[in-house]
Amino acid sequence: MKRTLVAALLAVAVCAASGCHRKKKTEPEAAAEAGPHIASTVHLGDPKSVPQLIGGFYDIESGAWRWTGKQFTVDLGVPLGAAQKGAALTLDLTVPPVVIEKGKSVTLAASVDGNPLPPETYQTPGDYTYRRDVPAALLGHDSVRVTFTLDKTIQAGGGDLRDLGIIATTVGLQAK
Repeated sequence: MKRTLVAALLAVAVCAASGCHRKKKTEPEAAAEAGPHIASTVHLGDPKSVPQLIGGFYDIESGAWRWTGKQFTVDLGVPLGAAQKGAALTLDLTVPPVVIEKGKSVTLAASVDGNPLPPETYQTPGDYTYRRDVPAALLGHDSVRVTFTLDKTIQAGGGDLRDLGIIATTVGLQAK
């Protein structure tokens, strides 16, 4: 009986001791436990971008772009070093001819976590890049929420009830 009790106590002690020497996690394992990585650049034609698109984007078209609504929001990861030096916010976009024909111009404004950035007005159709500097003070977290707002939209017509703004292809933050 004593031998069984001693053997059981010894087994418990060995198990407890081995629990104290856990394998140290590798960097990728630790990152995976921390949660999904938020990309600092989002390609709107990529279906994997959907978790970062908070609202105001329509379905992918031609496998490369999306129409936006009047307001559209995306979460972006803050690139390495941006919290110290700042970053540039860019939105690659197209102003379609129909938008200018119906509205004469369209003004795009943006905000980063509620902090407004200067707007830009487009008076001719074409491809543009909206680019604004984002101060380092706004980039102190792992990610930021960027909201874009247009002053007007158009109704597509032909049974399409969407309010269409501009065509967006890529949005991102690049460290300075």
